[in-house]
Amino acid sequence: MTGRFANLAAGLREHLARRRLYKETFRELAALSNRELGDLGLNRSMIRRISWQAAYGA
Repeated sequence: MTGRFANLAAGLREHLARRRLYKETFRELAALSNRELGDLGLNRSMIRRISWQAAYGA
């Protein structure tokens, strides 16, 4: 039983860390101007996908 709880807790920690990374990445990219995004080769419609890839690697 303890092993299951430890695995559950570890999974929850990982999920929360990935979610935090997603939100931070999204927030930082969204704060950039269109020109700054363009300088990075990005546009505003790509922010959600880029943030997801940064956090979840998919």
